[in-house]
Amino acid sequence: MSLESADHSGGPATAGISRRTFMQAAALPAARGAAAPSRPNILFLMADQLRADCLGAAGNAVIRTPNLDRLAAAGVLFRHAYSSTPTCTPARAALLTGQSPWSHGMLGYGAVAERYAVEMPRLLRQAGYHTVGIGKMHWSPARALHGFHQTILDESTPLELEEARRNGAVSLPPVRTDYESWFFSQAPDQSPFATGLLWNDYRARPYALPEQLHPTVWTGETAVRFLNSYQRPEPFFLKVSFLRPHSPYDPPERFLRLYDGAALPPAEVGNWAARYRAPSDASNEPWHGDFGPAQVRQSRAGYYGSASHVDEQVGRILEALDRRGMLDSTLILMAADHGDMLGDQHLWRKSYAYEASARIPMLVRWPEGLLSARRGQTLAPPVEIRDILPTFLDAAGAPVPEAVEGRSLLGLIRHPEGDWREFIDLEHDVCYSPENHWNALTDGRRKFIFHAQTGEEQFFDLEADPRELQDLAGRPERAAEVRLWRGRLTAHLAPRGPAWVAQGRLARRPASQLYSPNYPRRG
Repeated sequence: MSLESADHSGGPATAGISRRTFMQAAALPAARGAAAPSRPNILFLMADQLRADCLGAAGNAVIRTPNLDRLAAAGVLFRHAYSSTPTCTPARAALLTGQSPWSHGMLGYGAVAERYAVEMPRLLRQAGYHTVGIGKMHWSPARALHGFHQTILDESTPLELEEARRNGAVSLPPVRTDYESWFFSQAPDQSPFATGLLWNDYRARPYALPEQLHPTVWTGETAVRFLNSYQRPEPFFLKVSFLRPHSPYDPPERFLRLYDGAALPPAEVGNWAARYRAPSDASNEPWHGDFGPAQVRQSRAGYYGSASHVDEQVGRILEALDRRGMLDSTLILMAADHGDMLGDQHLWRKSYAYEASARIPMLVRWPEGLLSARRGQTLAPPVEIRDILPTFLDAAGAPVPEAVEGRSLLGLIRHPEGDWREFIDLEHDVCYSPENHWNALTDGRRKFIFHAQTGEEQFFDLEADPRELQDLAGRPERAAEVRLWRGRLTAHLAPRGPAWVAQGRLARRPASQLYSPNYPRRG
């Protein structure tokens, strides 16, 4: 198992970010020599749709993420972190349960079940934590708690649904999140959708309203208020889940200006991706299409600006922890639910097996005394969202239920050369179109993809070709490797039955199967 050193200084530029934020980002103390807390506070920071390569700490010299970079410098960055089912809701089912897609039951973009046998907030509550979630939970029903003592929600109703409600075109009862209630208390004559972008829009615009009304600011401010006022005797588990940089790409104008003239990376397109060049439809929410380099640049400027805006709010949260003297007693983990293609391979949005969609950032910073390990390093073994729940239970000194399939990242940090999984499984049921339906395996160095509708295979050497420009599945010189990975995927899927593996071969599956038999049903 490899252990890679890394310099987490981040990108070289900080101009355009406020001086206060830059000074906050200059140093994050590892600890002040405090003894290990018996049960540390747990702060879970989540960004929606943040690509793994969009952190300065991950080697991106353009993006400005100084606060997340200092978390990496004071902890560990996991280079090969993935979202096994890379869309919002199945990723959140994995987060709740610590399970693989087949075990928690969501094989694609469906509804998070109302209750699972094991659930992160409930287990931490049972371990003696006061549990609070702020921001996007993406549950159905939205006000389900899953063990949280309290959730303070921003689900940002899509513009299309809000307009349909106003026009009487849908009979759904009005659902108003805490952010929306606050927004209308501050700006009763305004609309949270004033910028005019759709929920999966590929365009970017500056936020049309005063910056203090932006949902990213609201989420950060709500978290800061919680930390400033926390007086309970028990440790807290605080989940802070930002809706951005998920589209709409609508950061305040100062964050768009941050990337004026910046050397934003162009879209990476392999010769195998020509099939996706033509737009999938005429809407502003396409799943594929080549809209030209100028549009890719505009979209990426908005996306990068949104990521930097989230980073600024993370800095405020870290400052609040430090001001309360809680940094030395808090485990901090940051992750995303999935990535964003941003035009790579002519693809947009998420749900794909490719790195820009399936690979995510994952950072852990621990309080001194919780474990002994070198800070500021990068670990290479493949990790996944299912590993977050057992990590928190490990930190809390709580038992990990047998049903949890993930493993504690703290154990990997303690023993990076020890026993760990060889690879991680990825999959997604039909999404956008029947042709987008696949299973895959990767160890972060190689990736094998099986397309369920057609039986087409793809194989990528991620070490030599991290942008997945060369599909090696048909190369004679790679036939032995392809055979090895095909056999691994076959063995992984065989227990699911003949619809998945027939006569020892991967079976084509043109039909959708959104839920596995393990999905919890009502009643």
